[in-house]
Amino acid sequence: MTKITDFTVTDIAGESYPLSRYQGQALLIVNTASKCGFTPQFAGLEELYQTYRNQGFTILGFPCNQFLMQDPGSDQKIVTFCQQNYGVSFPMHHKIKVNGAQQDPLYRYLIDVSGGANIKWNFTKFLIDQNGQFVQRFEPKETPASISPVLEQLLKTD
Repeated sequence: MTKITDFTVTDIAGESYPLSRYQGQALLIVNTASKCGFTPQFAGLEELYQTYRNQGFTILGFPCNQFLMQDPGSDQKIVTFCQQNYGVSFPMHHKIKVNGAQQDPLYRYLIDVSGGANIKWNFTKFLIDQNGQFVQRFEPKETPASISPVLEQLLKTD
């Protein structure tokens, strides 16, 4: 597989779908957690989504419980938490593993194309262009607002 759009994922409701659904859109793929010091980034992610979604951009959230068990709830509890506390309206997905033997294939690919370093923590972000190609990796401490300049440039080249 050479592009994000070659993968199939499972949404938070348990339905599988191909990422080719987002062909022609820029994507920000984020591993999330509900009980993390970075959890307030949900608000910034939602703001980024609302600002740019009508320009061909979406965010895909992937809950992960691998880092100090910071997302232990069921998928339903996770999505309810995100919606009630941060107004999250961007697509959320089934909880996955981003590292290790049971690593999700999408994250294996993202790690490979971004230089091979494992995910260090929750809220690692991967920006993908409109052609399904990796653009840039943003570590957890990098806020969603810090992504805006890179995203704006990306959306101008469409």
